[in-house]
Amino acid sequence: MDFSGSAAITDNGIKKHFKNIDPWKAIFELAWNGLDANATKVSVNIATNEMEGTEAVDVFDNGDGIDFWNIKDNFAKFNDSSKSDVDQHGSHGRGRLSFFRIAENATWFTKHNGENARIKICASAIKKFDGTSIDDSLQHAALVKESKGTIVLLNNCETNLPPTENLMPKFTTEFGWYLALNSRKSLLLNGNQVPVPKHDLHEFTVSIDDHNFSLKIIRWHEKPTSEKSYYYLLSCDSKILHKKLSSFNNKGDFWVSVYVESTWNDDFVEEQPDMFNTDKNTCESPTYKNLVSQIQSLVQNVYDEFLRRFAEEQIDKFEEEGVFPNYQHETKEYADWRLNNTKRLVTEIYIADPQVFKKLNLKQKKIIVRLLDKITVSDHNDSLFEVLNEVLDLEPEEMMTFAEQIKKSQLEHIINTIEVLHRREASVHCIREVMRNHYKDVLETPDLQLVIENNTWLFGAKYETLGAEENDFQSIAKNLRDTLPKINDVNEEDLEDASQIDGVRKQVDLFLARKVPRVNSLGKRCFHCVVVEIKRPGIALNKRHLEQLQEYADILTVHPEFSSQHMTIDLVLVGRKISGQDARIPRELKTSADKGEPGLVSDDGRVKCFVKTWETILDEFDLANDYLLSNLNSKKQDLSGYSTSELVKKLQRPSH
Repeated sequence: MDFSGSAAITDNGIKKHFKNIDPWKAIFELAWNGLDANATKVSVNIATNEMEGTEAVDVFDNGDGIDFWNIKDNFAKFNDSSKSDVDQHGSHGRGRLSFFRIAENATWFTKHNGENARIKICASAIKKFDGTSIDDSLQHAALVKESKGTIVLLNNCETNLPPTENLMPKFTTEFGWYLALNSRKSLLLNGNQVPVPKHDLHEFTVSIDDHNFSLKIIRWHEKPTSEKSYYYLLSCDSKILHKKLSSFNNKGDFWVSVYVESTWNDDFVEEQPDMFNTDKNTCESPTYKNLVSQIQSLVQNVYDEFLRRFAEEQIDKFEEEGVFPNYQHETKEYADWRLNNTKRLVTEIYIADPQVFKKLNLKQKKIIVRLLDKITVSDHNDSLFEVLNEVLDLEPEEMMTFAEQIKKSQLEHIINTIEVLHRREASVHCIREVMRNHYKDVLETPDLQLVIENNTWLFGAKYETLGAEENDFQSIAKNLRDTLPKINDVNEEDLEDASQIDGVRKQVDLFLARKVPRVNSLGKRCFHCVVVEIKRPGIALNKRHLEQLQEYADILTVHPEFSSQHMTIDLVLVGRKISGQDARIPRELKTSADKGEPGLVSDDGRVKCFVKTWETILDEFDLANDYLLSNLNSKKQDLSGYSTSELVKKLQRPSH
């Protein structure tokens, strides 16, 4: 039987229709035709030559075959197909003709209802098709043993297709949603199984009107190219009975498919209810409407979870790109608070409207984020919320949620600040106990060193970031300090109780140094050097230590490493107490008292020397935080039963 004919469109019309599609999408169309024909297996094979050029393509499927007795309903149509089933992909009867983007000739061998046929089309006269029935001897070898199916051969290829490793991701993106829905079906590319693309699966069961519905919500990591976000009602054999566009299609970077299985679905019909099918389930059924509402709510939860995780990933990228301020002139504690505060605000804005930052370049991101950072610590927080309320395209309910999120974020900052203050107050209490009642037993240098490094905030806000040794700078400062005569000697006049001298000699002084950039009082950038020497607890500070401190200041002033006019230096001498026999240190402290800097004993404009006792340092903390501490009214722990080692261990835990 000859069933040759032509499609209801001109050759130029067909080619114009497909001129902008990528060549490999022509293979997609042929594969979809097989899946639409109820195939459980589709296999695509691409033959290449030694130069990796495309020689031929064949697409096999074990579907129902082509109904060539009704050729007018398939090959003779274009943009008008007999496929009306919601479960069908090819809905316009045109995909088969896109083959000309790859090859000059296409041949279909098919077996339908036990009968064989062959159809040929040439790209140069693409609207015409040459169709004839054939016997088994002329059937393609791939179909001889099959009861049904089709294989399409593309020859005289004029376009080179990408290699398999490049094509596979495209096939995965195109067919992944369908393969996830139809686990019993398979698609192979050059013998390799096309995998379901990366996704997150969320499964739920809901009960409506005594019917149970099993829901699978799949969030795709990449956008499927051939399908929007739909809700699918499935039959017991996973056939699509109905699909509804999701309201989440316009959510950036969020793609979702929802598959719903239930015995209720088996009686579902697309038609509106009438007097002849009142017992059928339709889109107007209360059960259906309730189901859609619950699906919406569950998908919203998935979206909210995705959006928060997505926002956090974007914040991490912002941090890597240097979008956030560096707060280099602020204390470490305040800088950490500011950074976390701004990151949380930007996160909440991202969650409220992900499009706000999406199309900005790096400079624009920096400007907006840093302006937000400035406003959040000003007196215009209400103004910020008014601006966001006017600009963000949110529903009233969403804006209320956003406002609550910002309030919650601010409350978290307050709680964190209180927690830090509690920990520091406990550390101060513990250090007092050590310096008052256990100073004779603090002998281990590493123990005390770690205590100081974890609590450098005690020396004042500008010393919060003091750390352990910093290689070259630390070494130079330490070596210069060690050149001072008898700097490490302990004399009887250094002690109020001479009998303690052997124990004190087993203790050592601690030394910390750091050089950091900062802005001086004139607004100019400079390096600020901080050197802290902590005398062993058994020593009482006296004029000899003061002279050593001032001599050390003289050495640093003329040393090349410290002689820059763009450098300021703070030398801080710390001891358990000042000797009751010494008059020099109290006199120097009194002379400099009008400078308003506790512990200052000298200042030449570039080098400042400080002498502080532990009690002074601890009192400074209490006074600086008096208002908060008095309102918190913390109950101090009784430490009288603790050993020295137990107290030191408590203090070695960071308190910031």
